[in-house]
Amino acid sequence: MNIATGIPDFNAPVVNHARKDFPFLDADMTTGEALERIRREGVGERVIYFYAVDEQKRLVGVVPTRRLLTASLETPLREIMVPRVVAIPATATVLDACEFFVLYKLLAFPVVDEQRRVVGVIDANLFAEEILEAGDSEDRHRSAALVSPEFFEALGFRMEQLRGASAWRAFRLRFPWLLVTVTGGTLSAVLAGFFEATLAHSLVLAFFLTMVLGLNESVSTQSMSVTIHALRSVTVTWRWLATAFRCEVATALLLGVACGLVAGVIVCVWRKDMGAALVIGGSIALSLVTACALGLGVPSLLHRFKLDPKIAAGPVTLALADFVALVIYFTAAWLVFR
Repeated sequence: MNIATGIPDFNAPVVNHARKDFPFLDADMTTGEALERIRREGVGERVIYFYAVDEQKRLVGVVPTRRLLTASLETPLREIMVPRVVAIPATATVLDACEFFVLYKLLAFPVVDEQRRVVGVIDANLFAEEILEAGDSEDRHRSAALVSPEFFEALGFRMEQLRGASAWRAFRLRFPWLLVTVTGGTLSAVLAGFFEATLAHSLVLAFFLTMVLGLNESVSTQSMSVTIHALRSVTVTWRWLATAFRCEVATALLLGVACGLVAGVIVCVWRKDMGAALVIGGSIALSLVTACALGLGVPSLLHRFKLDPKIAAGPVTLALADFVALVIYFTAAWLVFR
């Protein structure tokens, strides 16, 4: 493979840098048969993991080298392989591969096509040599100085925008997104004003308002972070959204019920107010589901319209999550205490 010259192109397809010299192992083999195939076909220049495939050559597992060497010859590969394999899509970019190495801390990843057939392997040593070491030895110091800021910019940190910037420039870069939060807070305050009588009827509702908003922001942020990472390696389709939505909603429902029960018990024990406990616990359970849905939906929508979800999703998601949580909270209180 050619050694890169200059700053690497982080938008280049990662499959262009994948190794093709690796052996396949049939998942129905025994360890002895697998070792025999490896001896016969060789292992290429560098192998860290061995990948097992089914009859259609689709990836079904990864066999760590240590397990392969220490298992008895009669042991089926299916007993020693790890069925859950983190794979990089063939449509991914070099930048996506960078994030896989940082996030999962593995030494290699298979690159798979849409049918989950392995089309190559990216390993950490190859990645360091061909992607991060640009130019020859006399140019490496200069290249390293250039690659670092480019790399972090590509990851979305945009550190050069603030490094050495004046106070006015830093203000102009950061204030628009804070203004989104201010707007959301103002709308929430106006909403609370409509339910002033309801809050006066049960003061304990005001005591737990911070908890409700804090839980919503935490869950929406977690869901948003998971979604933004997933968007780097998948194509947003209705099918993907439906699958991700079911998974996230199920998780949020469990979190909401657990947190709502804890908060409801606290209210009952502390204030002996069953109505307030029902409002607080039920609102938490329902609002966490909506917060999770917003954490998934807002980044996906921004990504669909070719906007940067890393920058815009945070303020927008949090503002919407807070507003929806207050609507649920105050409406539930009005229904119970009217």
